[in-house]
Amino acid sequence: MVSNPTFVENQHVRTITRKKEGFKGQKAVVIPRKILSELCKKNEVIKPLYITDIGYYPNAQFHYRKRPDGADQHILIFCYEGNGRAVINNNEYRIEPGEFFFIPTKVSHLYEADKKNPWTIYWVHFTGTASNAIIAQFEKRFSGNKNFLQNSEQTISLFDKLYSQMERGYSTDNLVYSNMCLWQYLATFLFNNKYDLSGKLEYKSPVDMAIDFLKTKTDRLLTLEEIAGSVNLSASHFSYLFKNKTGFSPIEYFNHLKVQKACQYLLFTTKRVKEISMELGIEDPYYFSRMFKKIMGMSPDIYRGKKNPVA
Repeated sequence: MVSNPTFVENQHVRTITRKKEGFKGQKAVVIPRKILSELCKKNEVIKPLYITDIGYYPNAQFHYRKRPDGADQHILIFCYEGNGRAVINNNEYRIEPGEFFFIPTKVSHLYEADKKNPWTIYWVHFTGTASNAIIAQFEKRFSGNKNFLQNSEQTISLFDKLYSQMERGYSTDNLVYSNMCLWQYLATFLFNNKYDLSGKLEYKSPVDMAIDFLKTKTDRLLTLEEIAGSVNLSASHFSYLFKNKTGFSPIEYFNHLKVQKACQYLLFTTKRVKEISMELGIEDPYYFSRMFKKIMGMSPDIYRGKKNPVA
């Protein structure tokens, strides 16, 4: 990210480079540390997650970075073309086109472009009060520090959007906009094997398929065994998988879907509470009302009395 063939220091990292000159077509923005400390760290919207450095290096021949003590920010690098190598906390990774790798703060690392087929990379350094939790999600989801990115067009489009806004300067509006985009940008990596460009699931786990099944059965009462049977799993194993992924038992989640449907009836129809209860396969309207209040924090009548509480 610099042009001198020696040690380079700034206020947040100490790096080594083997690259004597910049890369043709490169672009980078380093947010002034005064802006980070006086604005980003203090703004209630920005401080959970914000960019400190961001850039794009095409055909980055001889690109090399080594930080024995790590960086003060988390790092995410996406390899669009070419090849490279990364060593993160003594674990070595070969980086291929379409792959990304992430480096948590303060973790020893080095990375470099392949000498024969140097990489083209999109990179971002970020921090904030929520950044450690986000990196923990990366570590939980992926085995090791790298993975493959599907639908890279969407990710690159988001990168271009937040980068171009950063180039416009450091007004509060620009910084808020860019760093709100950063949340979505990171989400495309974290959930990259799950959603296509339309937001639809590409790969469906048994839990995803069970949720699809439940959405079509809100007019019925189902047992745990029936729900598990829809995805050919035992009730005990399915229940474990479902709660581990969603945080709720299958029946609790099913009740949430029923109440969600009930809210739509209350908002957009004149059906009585008893009729709505029957639409949801619940014969006892008093039981339905108790369930609704437990989930929504108010009775169906009060919810409807608010006319349109969500608009």
